[in-house]
Amino acid sequence: MSSPSRCSIHSSRAYDPRASARSARSIFLATGQESRPEASTTSQTHSPSTTISPREILKKYDVIAVVGASKNPEKEAYTVPAYMKEHGYTIIPVNPTADQILDEKAYKSLMELPPDLAKKVDIVDVFRPSEELPQVAQQVIEMRQKYGRPFAFWAQLGLENEEAKKMLSANKIPYVMNACLRVVHKLL
Repeated sequence: MSSPSRCSIHSSRAYDPRASARSARSIFLATGQESRPEASTTSQTHSPSTTISPREILKKYDVIAVVGASKNPEKEAYTVPAYMKEHGYTIIPVNPTADQILDEKAYKSLMELPPDLAKKVDIVDVFRPSEELPQVAQQVIEMRQKYGRPFAFWAQLGLENEEAKKMLSANKIPYVMNACLRVVHKLL
């Protein structure tokens, strides 16, 4: 049996998704401001000068490119995208070592997405080490400049990088760091 992971809902204590969401330290912004999830729950429209909460991102957008998606069903990089797919989201796996994940074609990198698919990406969710976030942020910036998308960058629970935050803020791309998609989705 595998041990509970960072994004797992299994523990010896009762599961409280609000506590997990409150633990997310960096919740974006295009304005360069940071806030906590519980402080940014009001519905706001997406624009370069306003904030949008993690909950609103998941309510508003439904196509997620998952950088670092795993073909191993024991890993969160598999179970979280699987959960999101089960709940109606379109998942685009990005993994240089896989041909297919979750019955979806996997792509080697964000830059290798075909233009017609890249134009549909709403959120880029990242399951890579924190030190790799600037590289992924750069790809997101290039996609945004070329296709007008994605609308948000999301780094999973435990992932955070100051350089990536600055890059995304400078390009007015909302970001969420150190938060689990599945946990936030359960709050909807």
